[in-house]
Amino acid sequence: MSAREANAAWEGVLTAHATLMRRFGATDVWNGASMREYDVLYTLAKCTGGTRISDLQDHVLLSQPALSRLVDRLEERGLVERCGDPLDARARRVSLTEAGRKIQRSIGQAHAKDVAAAMSSLTQDELSQLAELTAKITSNALLRSQS
Repeated sequence: MSAREANAAWEGVLTAHATLMRRFGATDVWNGASMREYDVLYTLAKCTGGTRISDLQDHVLLSQPALSRLVDRLEERGLVERCGDPLDARARRVSLTEAGRKIQRSIGQAHAKDVAAAMSSLTQDELSQLAELTAKITSNALLRSQS
């Protein structure tokens, strides 16, 4: 593989991402939350017992200070709560409140339909290939960042 081919593929991924994010941002499904807030709510919905902000940061596209401020705002709105970490008395865990879970589900149902519509130009095989390829890229990037 040449650097030119790799960069062309990367540019394609970025262009697709930017195009889809603009499309999703223009929809009326966010129920008073921003897309970034929803990203945090969605990520927390997948975490049993909450998670540390440092672990949450691995799954959202925000810097640690920006994520901390966003979590503060979500906490003020009663959508997330912080509690002690049973494995580390110095750490705090963040989890969804019932109100946060309710908003995440409401937005998630509508957003999932929009995602399905946006991806409808792909066949089932292409969707599977895309999922496999992006997982492979992510896994490889994680391995390289840990070494």
